Amino acid sequence: MGEIAVKVLVSLSDELYARMQAVIPPRQRSKVVGDLLEEEVRRRERELYECALAVEQDERLHAEMTDWDVTVADGIETETW
Repeated sequence: MGEIAVKVLVSLSDELYARMQAVIPPRQRSKVVGDLLEEEVRRRERELYECALAVEQDERLHAEMTDWDVTVADGIETETW
């Protein structure tokens, strides 16, 4: 089964819109924009993942976080609001 397409509204400068119209055929614009967004999202996800790995490997931070493990079963109920 294919993915469901969602229409979105984005704002572009007049200049960028005119340049896009000049070089990208109308029936290819959604794919081009989607491909560019996919590339950017993947790049940012990779940066976040690498940042998380760096945090996990930080021994000083890991030791500090271990100090907080005592709060896991402290008897305080999770807020439900």
